[in-house]
Amino acid sequence: MELDQGTETGPQAKLREEISACRRCTRLVAWREAAAADPPKRFRGQTYWARGVPGFGDPAARVLVVGLAPAAHGANRTGRMFTGDRSGDWLYAAMHRAGLANQPLSVERDDGLSLRDAWVSAVVRCAPPDNKPLPVERDACLSYLTRELELLGELRVIVALGAFAWDGALRALALRGMTTPRPKPRFGHGAEVRVDDLTLIGSYHPSQQNTFTGRLTEEMLDEVFGRAVTVGGGL
Repeated sequence: MELDQGTETGPQAKLREEISACRRCTRLVAWREAAAADPPKRFRGQTYWARGVPGFGDPAARVLVVGLAPAAHGANRTGRMFTGDRSGDWLYAAMHRAGLANQPLSVERDDGLSLRDAWVSAVVRCAPPDNKPLPVERDACLSYLTRELELLGELRVIVALGAFAWDGALRALALRGMTTPRPKPRFGHGAEVRVDDLTLIGSYHPSQQNTFTGRLTEEMLDEVFGRAVTVGGGL
């Protein structure tokens, strides 16, 4: 099943509306709106989303991709996770190669991108200063990720992009009442842990800091998504 952003119905639509209207964290609300009010030259004249960014994808997804938070001039601008920035270019190209996305591009919210058997989300839903949410901001947002986990009834695999997403995913799973391993499993690229009936897989975040330096390559990202598709039961 393939769905474009914004076509969810029922509980998914309700959650989407709540996230979009959220103003729980004063610092994050101020930052996301300040970024929209003073964009870099290349984005001047564009209307920024500047709200909480919901997850999107296939409600029957078996693979959930979790990032850190929207980028100030990426998803905070476009209103769709990992859309309009270099990290998204890498992510959706890899998902396309794995058969989870219908196209490798992520330019704007209405560019025709749709996901098959996958859902894309984040631990924090507003762009944070310096890409560093505070613990209290993470905790304020975790209920949204937990509710997404509950609504994704076919979910089998979570791909966590970076250590913050790895930690956030484990926290959300625990809040949902699942038995997370103790001591807490350490994040690493390709790290894999079983949490009840779900598998959590770690990947370096496709940020420019990682992709420009070669810490993360296309082959490494492809291996993670290939493993996610296999563990999820194939397409």
